[in-house]
Amino acid sequence: MTDTHAPVLYIIVCAAGPADRVTVLIEAARVRGWDTYVIPTPTAEDFLDLTAVENACGHPVRSRWRNPAEGGSLPTPDAIIVAPASYNTVNKWAAGAADCYALGLLAEFGGAGVPIALLPNVNSAFAANRVYQRSLDELRAAGVHVLVGPGMIEPHPPRTDNADRFPWHLALKALDPILDAER
Repeated sequence: MTDTHAPVLYIIVCAAGPADRVTVLIEAARVRGWDTYVIPTPTAEDFLDLTAVENACGHPVRSRWRNPAEGGSLPTPDAIIVAPASYNTVNKWAAGAADCYALGLLAEFGGAGVPIALLPNVNSAFAANRVYQRSLDELRAAGVHVLVGPGMIEPHPPRTDNADRFPWHLALKALDPILDAER
């Protein structure tokens, strides 16, 4: 990072209950000094008020690859938050899938060492699945800040909504050292 720009934060949003409240995270990140860009998974687009998200972050929402002739490349991120992360995205990411723009970015920038904070939103039935547990372990081994467990996020009961209690602040707190290093 240089002194000429604010640190860039990608917020990758998945199709999970709290997604429609991502502006809470965007606003908190901007107050902390991040320049925010939102990248929803294809299904998450339907969860978002795209105009409100664009107004909150000050940039167009980007959810697909572009032809190089279209221009409009995003700046390189200094950090990434994946929240709310769905069961599907966590498992596909850990398996190395890059079948959508959001997963492609996670594969590329995770491999480049960009700090990533993961804040999943899964119910206890999904969380008990061995595949999901292996995926979290794989992402931890890859250096991802997996914010799951006591004092962080815990799975919620099946068929319930935790959107009003989703701890967006945990993802920002995990990335505070990056901001502190630049100040």
